[in-house]
Amino acid sequence: MYDFAYHKPASVADAVALLAGADDGKLVAGGMTLLPTLKQRLAQPSDLIDLGGVSGLSGIRREGDALVIGAMTTHGAVAASAEVKAAIPGLAELAGLIGDPQVRNRGTLGGSICNNDPAADYPGALVALGATVTTNQRTIPAEEFFTGMFETALEEGEIAQSVSFPIPEKSAYTKFRNPASRYAIVGAYVARTAAGVRVAITGAGPTVFRWKEAEAALSANFAPSAVEGLKAPATNLNSDIHASAEYRAHLVMVMTKRAVAEIA
Repeated sequence: MYDFAYHKPASVADAVALLAGADDGKLVAGGMTLLPTLKQRLAQPSDLIDLGGVSGLSGIRREGDALVIGAMTTHGAVAASAEVKAAIPGLAELAGLIGDPQVRNRGTLGGSICNNDPAADYPGALVALGATVTTNQRTIPAEEFFTGMFETALEEGEIAQSVSFPIPEKSAYTKFRNPASRYAIVGAYVARTAAGVRVAITGAGPTVFRWKEAEAALSANFAPSAVEGLKAPATNLNSDIHASAEYRAHLVMVMTKRAVAEIA
């Protein structure tokens, strides 16, 4: 690693001030992506600002018809939460599928969504459930938050503080995962809500997206057979050593079908 200054602020305001005063400051949540990047010398920040000591950024609570989860809440805490299991079991299931126990007990919700790895799991849940991200400056709908590969709508000095997940009627998440990293080669989160069916796909493209054709078919007939004949377009899908764009297009249908079967 390169030399850097390490800071552990006690408040969001302190973290924002440290970011503003650094030549090239980086926030640390769980560190699951940033620390390997530093070890490989792919980044050379002047300052690391650890959010682990900031009060009020972790925890799970119910607010009316929504679950609010703090940005520094770990995947393991989400997976084990009785509150999440009761209100949105699909979200608890998703968190339990992330990485391995070591990753789940260090990685955080906020770190995952702000990094916006195209193969991450949480973006699918946020988009399918119609979640909103609250920062120190504003609230951002999930569909506006994820803007591109490793890119979000966050502006300079803006820190994600929590995510509000509307509670659906039912939901489920399934993914075809890389056997080594357990990242999603393709993941599908399907949610039945009062406003209709929402299907969000992760891993397949540069960033999470809704599969509108499947949503229309499932709104008319919520059954696995409704998506049987559908084919997601391979255009603009990822193609790499793990799966071609065409194979990912097929997996989009398969994973969506499995999620619907789990709900139905």
